[in-house]
Amino acid sequence: MKKRYASILFTLICVLGLGVAAKAQYRGEVVVTLPFDFVAGGKTLPAGTYRVSRISEDKSVGLVFSSYENRSNVFVHPVEIESARSDKPSVSFEQVGEQYFLTRIQTAYDVYDIPVSRSEVREAAVRSHDIGSGSGSSGSN
Repeated sequence: MKKRYASILFTLICVLGLGVAAKAQYRGEVVVTLPFDFVAGGKTLPAGTYRVSRISEDKSVGLVFSSYENRSNVFVHPVEIESARSDKPSVSFEQVGEQYFLTRIQTAYDVYDIPVSRSEVREAAVRSHDIGSGSGSSGSN
């Protein structure tokens, strides 16, 4: 469990260190530039700038991640919504190997916890392990 939290913390530090720009445009909307591919709503999205906004005034209906530059979008349905304790919009990810999974979106007013498919996480862990094992098998002179 500590390893998972350390991974999440490391991911957040990396994202902030890479200059993720997030700002609230209006209530319920965040614009974020991500330097890596990520999984949201069961779909892998490419690196780029995304607008995150509510689908409707009813915040429990969900959010949409959309990118004009990548011509991609995905709907995400939060499992939990709470009031934001600070006015610092952000996004959080769980990193498994080289794969990033969207886990949380904070707007100026609300925090949305996004479900992550455990089967996708297991598959990413297996791929990461297989790649790591494969790269370590080359012989040395």
